[in-house]
Amino acid sequence: MQTRSADSQHLKRMVRTAAVALMALCFGLTNTQAEPIALIHATIINPGSLAVIPDGTLVLEGDHIVAVGPPNGTKIPAGARTIDCAGKFILPGYIDTHVHFFQSGDLFTRPDVVDLTSVRPYKDEVAWIKSHLDDTFARYLRSGITSVIDVGGPMWNFEVRKRANSTAKAPRLAVAGPLISSVARPQLDLGDPPIVKIDTPEQGREFVRKLAAEKPDYIKIWYIVPAASPSPAPAQSDAERAAIFRPVVKAVIAESHARKLRVAVHATELEAARAAAEEGADLLVHSVTDKPVDDAFVRLLRTRGTMLTPTLVVFERYGRTFAHRLNLTPEEKAWGNPEVIATLDVTKLPAGKVPERIKTALEKPGAVLDRIKQTYDIALKNLKTLEDAGIPIAAGTDAGNIGTIHGPALFREFQLMKEAGLTPMQILQSATATAARAFGGETGARIGSIAPGNFADLVILNSNPILDIGHASDIQSVIKNGVIYSAASLLPRRELSP
Repeated sequence: MQTRSADSQHLKRMVRTAAVALMALCFGLTNTQAEPIALIHATIINPGSLAVIPDGTLVLEGDHIVAVGPPNGTKIPAGARTIDCAGKFILPGYIDTHVHFFQSGDLFTRPDVVDLTSVRPYKDEVAWIKSHLDDTFARYLRSGITSVIDVGGPMWNFEVRKRANSTAKAPRLAVAGPLISSVARPQLDLGDPPIVKIDTPEQGREFVRKLAAEKPDYIKIWYIVPAASPSPAPAQSDAERAAIFRPVVKAVIAESHARKLRVAVHATELEAARAAAEEGADLLVHSVTDKPVDDAFVRLLRTRGTMLTPTLVVFERYGRTFAHRLNLTPEEKAWGNPEVIATLDVTKLPAGKVPERIKTALEKPGAVLDRIKQTYDIALKNLKTLEDAGIPIAAGTDAGNIGTIHGPALFREFQLMKEAGLTPMQILQSATATAARAFGGETGARIGSIAPGNFADLVILNSNPILDIGHASDIQSVIKNGVIYSAASLLPRRELSP
């Protein structure tokens, strides 16, 4: 009986091995060879051009695309490996244009917002982040995200870029260095601060010159507007309050542009966003949330060619986390880092170590949710106004902030963009062709669309995202740099069904 049992187990192992080998052949777990690959009978979707090719053929060679089109007009090279993609949908790899790798997304990653350093010292948090970068990279690929922009972090951000761009299972990465800020965040300063307070225009110029030596993809400005003066002090207008930091903004943008460096600006107030655009900001990295945008602002963005990354998801995640009303999507639960997610249950914090901000949120969760709704009432309407006006919208999440999960948070962003009234094709365009423009440079010119000469960065879906944007996460395979991975093979743990 023992011999029969052993033989049975051996046979089962052989069957499992054969099944895995067959899946690799049919679906391409990896392709490390340089031979051409022909993906045939797929529906090929190019959101930037609105082109859809039914029964299309896509030919890859090495790290790039060599041909795409209908089968009768697309030559398949002799000796190419052919993969039948009937019933599948192929799109450019998604691009998240707003992430922060110096933040994990867990409850301890922003001690300037809630001080939990008595539970987990910030230096331990940063050490964990650095030790898990490869895991974080893989979670982006699992989510079909083959390129990201990190719009601000410590100087070691530039090492993260180098690491990502030399790692196979990682997205292509563009980065900014430390944020040039109107406010200080000493709680985040371990000797290499991610946020640097700049007080004068000349300080701003000097800091741009320092950053320029690292060849950043963006210079980032954190344009935080001071709160209105409390009564009975004389009231300042929104424009007057925004004007306080504007000389620094003007100097930083001018110095950056003189050095051919693009500038991204955090400005969630209308007058700060207006000032940033007037001074020449290339990318506004959040939606305006304080009031509806006006016609003059829309014309300004259109005239200047200013791009916008809405980051809708981040506006709910701090409050929902603190109020114990977190609404992670199935994708986030399945593909987000489980250690990060486990920290987000604020009810498990040690007694006596719960910050006042979290205590208040737990006591009055309804008030927290009401504020989030008020934010979305403005932000969603503003996004639809700008989209309808033809302003370039590039999808982004602000992943890494508390409760905003690296990788699959993009699918919650898609849900919110849908709530704003954007069509599935508009949402897909924002995460591909328009996001590639935001990425910029030589790499940006070769991602975001399916065309000969472009990088072979693709996502293969089981269902049609044009019919329902929810299908954008129904990922069968991801192709990065010409290497094909089954989606499930990219994570180091067993997945849940999204």
